[in-house]
Amino acid sequence: MKGGRLELSVGVFVLLGLLALGWLSIKLARMEIFGGDNIPIYAKFSSVSGLKTGANVEIAGVFVGRVDHITLETANYEAKIRMFIQPNVPIQEDAIASIRTKGLIGDRYISISPGSSEKTLKENGVIVQTEPAINFEELISQFIHGTIR
Repeated sequence: MKGGRLELSVGVFVLLGLLALGWLSIKLARMEIFGGDNIPIYAKFSSVSGLKTGANVEIAGVFVGRVDHITLETANYEAKIRMFIQPNVPIQEDAIASIRTKGLIGDRYISISPGSSEKTLKENGVIVQTEPAINFEELISQFIHGTIR
């Protein structure tokens, strides 16, 4: 009888440990189990060099969302990204989305500079004003060849 209770308590302990480990790994990866209630917002860039899906979206250095999908629009050869933004964060219609780098050679992320418009983007809205990533290799090449003005 005592062995059965011991096995049951060990089993419950292991199950609780596995559930806690699963919860912790989801929280550390900042994943959503059921998709959440985030709002999709789009932006088009001439270049998204180095940007990856899952990259942070920040306003004033505060995390507000993630890059979900990156595609190429072949009609005008622009990169179109879909971001999922937290629903309690209003994004103005005249906001500017920029691709920035954390540190000198760090990961790329999207930085949104708020606009002054009273109107905010709704679900599936598009940020019109964008700034592509700075290509350091191209700048160094231009400097070496003397084409920087």
